[in-house]
Amino acid sequence: MPKTSRRSLQDNCVFNHARKWESGSLENGHSSVAAEQAQNTNGVTCSQGLSSTESTVLDLEFNKILSTRAGSAPPAKSKPKDGMAQDEDPEFFDAKEDPRTFQKLRPDYKALCYDNSEPLPVLSIEESDLILQEVVVLKGSLEPGTIVEYFCKLSHLPLEHLATLKSSTKFEMLCWYGVENIQLFNISELIDILKAFNRLAIPPTHSMLNVYESEFSRRAWNMNLDQQLLVADLWRYMKRSVPRYIEVVLSYVSLHWKNLTLPQLIQLIYIIGEARRAPLDLMQQLESLVLKNIDFINLEEVGTICLGFFKSKNGLSNRTMRKIADKVCDQMADISNYALVNVLKMFRYTYAYNIKFFNQLGMVIPPRIPAIGIQGVMHIALACSAMHYFDERIMNAVAFAVPSRVAYCRSKDVAKLLWSFGNLNYKPPNAEIFYSSLLKELRKKMHEFEAFPEHLITGLLALAFAGQFPEDLIDLVLSPRYIQLSIARKIDNRTDLFTLDGSMAIECPDYTGNRLAPQVQQEVMGILWNYTRQNVVINPEVMEATALLEDMFGGPQYVKYHSILPHTRTSDLEVRFNANRKPIPFNTEAAAASVSELRETGVNLTDDLMNRLFKGIATKQEFEGMRLAIQVSNRNHYCYQSKQLLGLPSLKRRQLCRLGYVVIELPYWEWFPLLRQSRSEKLSYLHHKIFDTILV
Repeated sequence: MPKTSRRSLQDNCVFNHARKWESGSLENGHSSVAAEQAQNTNGVTCSQGLSSTESTVLDLEFNKILSTRAGSAPPAKSKPKDGMAQDEDPEFFDAKEDPRTFQKLRPDYKALCYDNSEPLPVLSIEESDLILQEVVVLKGSLEPGTIVEYFCKLSHLPLEHLATLKSSTKFEMLCWYGVENIQLFNISELIDILKAFNRLAIPPTHSMLNVYESEFSRRAWNMNLDQQLLVADLWRYMKRSVPRYIEVVLSYVSLHWKNLTLPQLIQLIYIIGEARRAPLDLMQQLESLVLKNIDFINLEEVGTICLGFFKSKNGLSNRTMRKIADKVCDQMADISNYALVNVLKMFRYTYAYNIKFFNQLGMVIPPRIPAIGIQGVMHIALACSAMHYFDERIMNAVAFAVPSRVAYCRSKDVAKLLWSFGNLNYKPPNAEIFYSSLLKELRKKMHEFEAFPEHLITGLLALAFAGQFPEDLIDLVLSPRYIQLSIARKIDNRTDLFTLDGSMAIECPDYTGNRLAPQVQQEVMGILWNYTRQNVVINPEVMEATALLEDMFGGPQYVKYHSILPHTRTSDLEVRFNANRKPIPFNTEAAAASVSELRETGVNLTDDLMNRLFKGIATKQEFEGMRLAIQVSNRNHYCYQSKQLLGLPSLKRRQLCRLGYVVIELPYWEWFPLLRQSRSEKLSYLHHKIFDTILV
């Protein structure tokens, strides 16, 4: 087809579509166009003679998305509290600007990042109308440079006029001609258009952006790294995910990572974090550059590094975390709340402990809590919980901040706040209002749990740690339907549900709601048993206590190391005494194993020996004495450098007592040092521990 004819056909196509839209709603206009195209499937349509790129745009329902979404306003942000400016309201979080604070601290970032704060000349309505009229007049004869110029100028319109502009059919024509000429733009022009799209607040789901993403992906290898990072930043500011483009950029960087400047390194890590992915080997290479330049990295950049690695599910080594901790410790008063929370996220992810850092945190963070948004507050509490670090100053500051701001919580925030306090086994001074406000919000968020059932399970398990059992909600999560919801999310919460179910049986005996089906209970028991068999080796401190207790009482039939409460996921040593405080040989399995072992070693099993092995083994009916649960604890059962039990061990101890067990602990701070002492000293310790208890 001759070029003039092709141009004429395209112009008529755009004009006809625009004329259809002028008399009614744009969405209805699209419907008629779509219907017309469907009817002419086998005939000549306006897309005939267009390039494959142009046809793709029509296939992507270009006009529908432009008309229905381009005129929409940006999403509403949290409304500041009465009498409070936006920048003073801790709940006012700008998802576009806040993560990018680091970009304002070095002039070098200017070439790598989009800066929306730059003053620009304002375009008048009259000038805008003239530009749009020229689009109609020039039509297909618009030069690529002119198209770029028009986009840039129109993006200088005041915000209040953008919706009107984007709903204009003349602007739609300009967008169409931009797509049509996309391969004629040079790289700088493409970048200018993308900047204009950001200022115009083009929706990230707009179909024409698919074409621009493809073009940038195709040309990425022809850009320098500054341009690649700038384009990635522009897409990010638009809140559009561009996985194809990011993949090409990361392939390029993998070959040139040694030449990265410090600003390029930080900006790249930021982009990787927002994209949520990167090859492991590249992240290791980038970490080596971080370590090499740690002395020159500022505190906001430290926060960006931690967040980038965290979001991309890549940890930092202990060595790097030590360097970061030392750097932040020395200047913690100067780091922003946002950056400090990001550092805490990485501590939580890597479990890299630095007591100096956390001690400093206990002094710096409590006064800041009122100025930190509730999501940041949640991450502070969750980091302390994950690290088993209990600081009453931090947890109290969190607890007192929550009730008045709980309405800003997502379902995830409610669940994680409950988990943080439940896991640390801490009831703050305002426990009643703290828990009641979170439980009330939990009920308000029920619609969210349809999509995220795991959050409700987490929250209820945390409440169980604290001895609270909202039966209606537990009835819900133990229902077959909710279990199926959880399975559909591909997150296996059956172990948590098993803990809840077993806890209800002990602590709420009158509960009549849903219970886990026996089949599910058996499945979880199998999971726990397989895990124990494959991954857990009985610790030397437990083996030593078992052997000494067996000798003390007269053989393995008097002691049993097992999971007394399977739903608590850990094991204890059980010993039984009759009413006269004499040990009972109840462990028939151990006695039988002893017989088998003796047979294998050729020992003559006389009647006297057999009687002594099985002497006095009590049947269940004969037992009306005392049951002991002897717990050999370790550091993981307690808050860090503390004698405060964590939530799950505390729940187990409470439930053992409810079942009538006498719980005797061999605390690690007493038992571990004794392991190096003589046998007689260890036996003396065990004898006093047990008999001082049962003879009271």
